[in-house]
Amino acid sequence: MALPQQESTPIFSDATAGTLRLIAYLALAAVLMVLDHRNGWLHQVRYATAAAIVPVYRLAAAPAEWVHDAGTTLTQRRKLVDENRQLHEALLLAEARLDRLDAVTRQNARLKELLDTRRLLGLHAQLARLINVQLGPTRDRIMLNAGADEGVHVGQVVIDGHGVMGQITETLPHASIVMLVIDPDHAVPVVFSRTGLRGIAHGTGDPDQLTVPNLPLSADVKAGDTLVTSGLGGRFPAGFPVGTVTGIQRGSSGMFAEALVKPAAHLERSGEVLLLQDQPDPVGPPAPAPAVGPPASLAPTSATRKPAAAAPATRAAPAGTRP
Repeated sequence: MALPQQESTPIFSDATAGTLRLIAYLALAAVLMVLDHRNGWLHQVRYATAAAIVPVYRLAAAPAEWVHDAGTTLTQRRKLVDENRQLHEALLLAEARLDRLDAVTRQNARLKELLDTRRLLGLHAQLARLINVQLGPTRDRIMLNAGADEGVHVGQVVIDGHGVMGQITETLPHASIVMLVIDPDHAVPVVFSRTGLRGIAHGTGDPDQLTVPNLPLSADVKAGDTLVTSGLGGRFPAGFPVGTVTGIQRGSSGMFAEALVKPAAHLERSGEVLLLQDQPDPVGPPAPAPAVGPPASLAPTSATRKPAAAAPATRAAPAGTRP
């Protein structure tokens, strides 16, 4: 019977081979480090390796960068949208304020014109504001914010800073209705400033035109002549601007001329008006008065007026001699 043979143990086992390999690697690494430290042989290798690895790092980090960039872009877009909305609102608010300031400036200019008119003419008038407008082919009226409780009465004359606008036709407790000069039912006695020719200006329903009919064909009337109230009839005080002649035409009968007149008042733009109180005649504006009379230096003195005072006595003498 054969006896089992005992297995012989090798001189170098697997563990021993692994240890030897580790020692060899460590020795090689030590040699390479010494050589690299003294001569820098591996610098180029490391540089080339790093250059090849950097794109790999960037590619690996790209998704995170893309996500971060997308979030940043969205955040910045929302921020820009909010800023744009805020700036747009601020711009609209600034434009509204500018428009309001412009409107207030125009209103102040109109009020200054009215106050200057009242001061220069020495008028007793009250200020009123338009609150409604009713314009049409057969009816041209406005409503004011002053009525019977404020002392307004029917027939009261209404003017703006440029001329006659119309007259009160109806009063309410705190409002009044004004018939404008352009109303077809309205008429105002006028006089041509240059020639003294009298007439009556009628409304036509056209906001830019009045007519003065029944003028003689030989009347000295031409474009550019100004018309003022004559004071006849006792309704409109004398001397207030009514309009300017824009043209002359024959009347419907062909026997008289008709003057076309542009109203002096800013009927479509005036927001504030003056209501004239009852004035003693004559009222007319003081500015034209010096131009009509002689200059102050040529005005007659008291010495020159004495013979005129004695004139009636000389005329009365013959009357007294009558049998």
